[in-house]
Amino acid sequence: MKIGELSRRTGVSVRSLRYYEQKCMLASERTAGGHREYPEAAVDRVVLIQQLLAAGLSGDKIAGILPCMRDHDGGPAETATPWLVEQLAAERARIDRSIKDLLYTREVLDEVIAAAEG
Repeated sequence: MKIGELSRRTGVSVRSLRYYEQKCMLASERTAGGHREYPEAAVDRVVLIQQLLAAGLSGDKIAGILPCMRDHDGGPAETATPWLVEQLAAERARIDRSIKDLLYTREVLDEVIAAAEG
């Protein structure tokens, strides 16, 4: 599929898709005319990249971990290094702290709403 179709199917801008390719997070083939062609699996890859970005991981970190993750099509993943496992554990701990902070903030808001209502 061409880049425009991948953009439409994933809701990700063409500019972002080019960035993902530049960072080696996404791969395409070039047609004889020089246009990018993406395989069907690129849709799942872009969705995964978006999920990782939403979790707060940087593009560089995502580029480092994608080769160690299985694609949705069951393609093989390289073995994660101890360094990568350590980095992922640190990211998970950061996300856990963010969740805890958000839950506390929600509790405070609930208290303010309850006080205002009643």
